[in-house]
Amino acid sequence: MALRPYIVGNWKMNGSRAMLAEARAIDRAAARYPAVEVGLVPPAPLINLMAEAVSDIAVGAQDCHTAPSGAFTGDVSAATLADAGASFAIVGHSERRAKAGHGEKDAVVRAKAEAALAADLAVILCVGETEAERDAGKAEAVVAAQLKASLPRTEGAAVRLAVAYEPVWAIGTGRVPAVADVAAMHGAIRAGLLAAYGEDGAGVRILYGGSVNAGNAAELLGADEVAGALVGGASLTAESFAAIISAAAMVAEEG
Repeated sequence: MALRPYIVGNWKMNGSRAMLAEARAIDRAAARYPAVEVGLVPPAPLINLMAEAVSDIAVGAQDCHTAPSGAFTGDVSAATLADAGASFAIVGHSERRAKAGHGEKDAVVRAKAEAALAADLAVILCVGETEAERDAGKAEAVVAAQLKASLPRTEGAAVRLAVAYEPVWAIGTGRVPAVADVAAMHGAIRAGLLAAYGEDGAGVRILYGGSVNAGNAAELLGADEVAGALVGGASLTAESFAAIISAAAMVAEEG
């Protein structure tokens, strides 16, 4: 089954009102490639402004809390994010799973995914291994375990879910796994999705993330079971991000 390519830009803790000009330019670029679904994920304070500034791309949130409301100073609920204009949320990014970051465990990631779905947000669930785990030959086992424990079990979850494979050692480093390794990992993730969701698991898009840029996007997006990309630094300018969107459109057309 050919899945519509999904290209998502994660701005992380970057962005300002001035950068909405880049978002508008990305929006115009995305309109030229209707075969590709495009999303941008700014810091939370910019969600509403970006949602009002664009028309052809989706706007997402970088995280959400597990609870719908309450005494959680500094956190943002999925319902509030949806009200601000977000249509999806990223959960389980390695920068939040890391001990040096927020130390989020699989159970928390799953609860966040289910909270997002309950607020009518789609979800991008991130999984990935460290360099030490890959060097030890444990990469697929680690990712399979993360996936199984983090997947939301809400009824119909697979319809509004994408999974992003992000090898931790490749994020922001310029290093990229061999395409064959990416394809093998995505195949293992697909097997886990089918085991969890049955036939519905075939429709979940699996994105690759980790130093994706205009130069390597076409090759990565052409690999088996790669249905899109979660892009970091290269999504901060329209010039670099539009090139990745164009590569996705080209791969989709060839496929």
